[in-house]
Amino acid sequence: MRTVTSGLFTSVDGVVQDPFRFQYDSFDDELGAGMGRFINPIEKLVVSRTLGPDLAWEHSTLVEGDLLDVVRELRAGDGGDVAVCGSISVVRQLVFAGLLDELQLMIHPAVAGAGRRLFEPTDPPLRLRLLRSEVTSKGNVLNTYGPFEAVVAP
Repeated sequence: MRTVTSGLFTSVDGVVQDPFRFQYDSFDDELGAGMGRFINPIEKLVVSRTLGPDLAWEHSTLVEGDLLDVVRELRAGDGGDVAVCGSISVVRQLVFAGLLDELQLMIHPAVAGAGRRLFEPTDPPLRLRLLRSEVTSKGNVLNTYGPFEAVVAP
């Protein structure tokens, strides 16, 4: 089974929308190392309600059909991990459907004050498990979470 992962930039107050508004000078080499070299040559599936099938970005295909069904098929298939980039609504759907294996929140040392958050007060309760944590040279905290797995006592 393939692992489905996602990473989002966030402020200390939980805003994930428009990270350029709160990243300031905290976007460091550790966060940006090789992103373009990595993402441009790989196959990309684009989820959109407004774009047509003729995508300009190389190696890109528009997802047709139900997002959750497509991700279930990808997850069950052969190949490397599946990375979900940039879409708050897609990440939310995958988290609440139990289809996201790893969620990396790259927390910048800034308060955005306003903007869309990944989790809203009206969301159902959700438990996550911390898998890894690291701090970059400019004070960004990279926390990687997985689904919570209850530990049953013997």
